[in-house]
Amino acid sequence: MKWVLATRNAGKVAEFQRLADELGGGIEWLSLRDVGFDEEVEEHGNTLAENARLKSWAVHRQIGLPVLSDDSGLFVDALGGAPGVRSARFAGDDAKDADNNIKLLGLMEGMEERAAHFSVVLCAVMDGKEMLFEGRVEGAISKKMEGDDGFGYDPLFIPNDFLETFAKISWEQKDAISHRRRAMEHFLRWKKNFF
Repeated sequence: MKWVLATRNAGKVAEFQRLADELGGGIEWLSLRDVGFDEEVEEHGNTLAENARLKSWAVHRQIGLPVLSDDSGLFVDALGGAPGVRSARFAGDDAKDADNNIKLLGLMEGMEERAAHFSVVLCAVMDGKEMLFEGRVEGAISKKMEGDDGFGYDPLFIPNDFLETFAKISWEQKDAISHRRRAMEHFLRWKKNFF
């Protein structure tokens, strides 16, 4: 079954495909590039769920295929939950991953309290109906960027029970514990029951 994953990020598409294949989802993911969706959806929601809904409905209305979107964020306790819902734009609207990581490290310089978590909300839209699925993984912020794999804040996030960042551990290790995996498990359980 084909679903549109509401992203142009090739790394994210690959991660969702790996998870779906491993969990027996029977899904082929199409990116926004694959379906020719080139408009920018403004993510002006105040929560991850609001932003995920905005993306899914915008794509579904234009393309008509089943759509899954996600919005995720890094929530740092010592920063009152920042960067949170603005994680992708933490260092500015045109910020790159490295810019966001550098800003976060600067704000946390000298802080000993480094607890944080990643959260994600998936919004599935199909046949004019929607469902939301959440996932979360706890961890801490490293004092420096480490690792070359992954994207976003992966070079700074050390999941609980690990000594290395998401960007240093293997894809298999990350996929086994990630916030996206937990949300995908909920989504695929719903999809199996739905069909």
